[in-house]
Amino acid sequence: MLPDMDMEKVNLSRYRLERSKEDLDAAEMLFREKQFRIANNRAYYSIFHALRAVLILDRYDSSKHSGIIAEFRRRYVKEGVFPPEVSKMIGSAFTIRNASDYDDMFIASKQETATQIQNAHFVYDSVERYLASRLNESI
Repeated sequence: MLPDMDMEKVNLSRYRLERSKEDLDAAEMLFREKQFRIANNRAYYSIFHALRAVLILDRYDSSKHSGIIAEFRRRYVKEGVFPPEVSKMIGSAFTIRNASDYDDMFIASKQETATQIQNAHFVYDSVERYLASRLNESI
């Protein structure tokens, strides 16, 4: 573990990664039940909590989703820590989640929802590997 990291931030990072996994599992369960709109919501939150798990180690948090996304992109995608496609996955998840939650006439398709869940898996797995490497341990 990095010497300047306090255990409170490390534990919060672990907790947020656990929340990410719970939301990913919920998205998959909802997908199996053909609850595509709600599955999109959970896939997004899986990604969101994964981003927050990374950012807290740099002592960054925000009450706004847009703040979390912008800071993650600035610190980690732009700097090459995570590949550019992660930024596209985040943007897509944010857009689909907003439509799923707020647009009265939005119909969530099975294929689009499957893609969102696949993207959430990619982000979760990438973040899990990053955190394990950064913390020099298995999370």
